[in-house]
Amino acid sequence: MTRAASLRDRLVDEVEASGFGAHGLHVRVGDSAAEHRWTVDEREEIHSVAKGVSALAVGMADAEGVLSLDEPISRLAGDATLGRDVDGVTLRRLLSMSSGIDLPWTPTMMTDWPDLAAEFLSRDSRGRTFQYSNASTYTAMRLLERAVGDVEDYIRPRLFAPLGLDDVEWRRCPLGFVLAGEGLALRTEEMSRIGRLLRDRGVWNGERIVPGAVVDAMHSDWVSAGTNEGYERYGLGAWDGPGPAWRLHGAYGQLVILHGDTVVTVSADDHFRADAFAAAAVRLIAG
Repeated sequence: MTRAASLRDRLVDEVEASGFGAHGLHVRVGDSAAEHRWTVDEREEIHSVAKGVSALAVGMADAEGVLSLDEPISRLAGDATLGRDVDGVTLRRLLSMSSGIDLPWTPTMMTDWPDLAAEFLSRDSRGRTFQYSNASTYTAMRLLERAVGDVEDYIRPRLFAPLGLDDVEWRRCPLGFVLAGEGLALRTEEMSRIGRLLRDRGVWNGERIVPGAVVDAMHSDWVSAGTNEGYERYGLGAWDGPGPAWRLHGAYGQLVILHGDTVVTVSADDHFRADAFAAAAVRLIAG
């Protein structure tokens, strides 16, 4: 039995013992892979796992010299009205949710204002303060669009096509821009390809499609996010933990957990038991 199959079996036991509402599981350890399904294999919304894809998009543009993660966003904002001290905020701070702009998540945020990005940028910054909100990632993608054109058109040949996801469509806001912090639907195995790319520092089937430094920044540029276990530090679209791992984490239990040469990917519909499963998965990876 391969290492991936052995870990898969232990994770299946954990899911069934805990009652975690998993739909699909994909495990990659080294070059071996194994998977298991509890429901029909179909594309599902990956929610905030898409924030990691957004970070890759900005990182690739940075590596190409189109923009900089660390330049003031005022250079990209055009004639947008900026709140106090927002002119010094950077794309890095938007992607790490540390702009200090107060606009918390609501389920209707895309339609609460005529233009969410304009509303976000018009509010004052309180300095390097963390607040988790889709508005931050969405605004980063709107600014990226000013530099590269349509974001989906930009990343399709650079990221989606090499991963075999060239038929994926990113859902749009009422203004026609990608939702950024959500809006991608993938099968479990398709989501695992993002994890494999991250594990291998941007190399896919022997070809570098994302600079290694971009992937490194996703889980090294941490900002303090709070005291809850697994949510103490946030990077560029990614969470630190549990334990020595790091992860992309979407609502309802969409997970891409990375630790060493192992990637555990889960599609689920169980928001409240996802944290316990992630912690158990890391213990099983290490054990």
